Amino acid sequence: MHVYQVIIGSEILNRRRADRHFDFLSEALLQRGEKLYATFIVEDDKPLIERVFTLIKEDPQSVMFSFGGIGSTPDDLTREIAAKVFTGRPLVVHEEAKKRILEQFGEEAYPHRIHMAELPEGADLLDNPVNNVPGFSLQGRFFFVPGFPKMAHPMVRQALDSLLPDARPLYRRTFTALTSENDLIEMMQQVPDTIDLSSLPAFCGSRRIAVISLGGKERPLVDEWYERFEEFMREKKIDWVEGDRHDDPDLCDPED
Repeated sequence: MHVYQVIIGSEILNRRRADRHFDFLSEALLQRGEKLYATFIVEDDKPLIERVFTLIKEDPQSVMFSFGGIGSTPDDLTREIAAKVFTGRPLVVHEEAKKRILEQFGEEAYPHRIHMAELPEGADLLDNPVNNVPGFSLQGRFFFVPGFPKMAHPMVRQALDSLLPDARPLYRRTFTALTSENDLIEMMQQVPDTIDLSSLPAFCGSRRIAVISLGGKERPLVDEWYERFEEFMREKKIDWVEGDRHDDPDLCDPED
């Protein structure tokens, strides 16, 4: 699946607030053996948000987590745009959401907070542990949560537990080759798509090195390809050490 993250809020882009969602979601996904496919940070601009949502909708493998813009102030645009893009229909009153808002705020829900119960048709609710005003999801794969981390992050965990009930972290093995990554491309080209391969070049003093990481859900397959890399490097007389050692001073020549 392709996991997209959309962080909505001009306050992030103009640095009035620091983003706390990217690190949270990327780590939560890694704990479940998944990773982010793309992240968008966008201002409170209707046409821009609509274009981003449309792009994500058109990917048949997409799963989306959208942060922010589901409140009741004039700059909260997400609910309306989500309805337009993902259902093609106007917002409707979600009776359960309305009930939760009234239980939380009583008469103070009027005249503004009650509008947060207006959701896209067919929305399912995500529980809010802070003030009971729910987030929501559409089609079981597009998730919309508030911008406040204390509210949003438990909702995302709830969504991930539902989406990936049997998830587990990827098994990963990493080594540092004491050569340019260019010398390893022949071997990299053989790695199948079932293996998560990354190559990170670096300078260690004046020496070129490459950190190669292999990950996958099947441990024997990862071990097999790790051993194939070892065999390749022995044949090419390339030295290597286990782990990510790109900043290890014992591997580096002194700086000029």
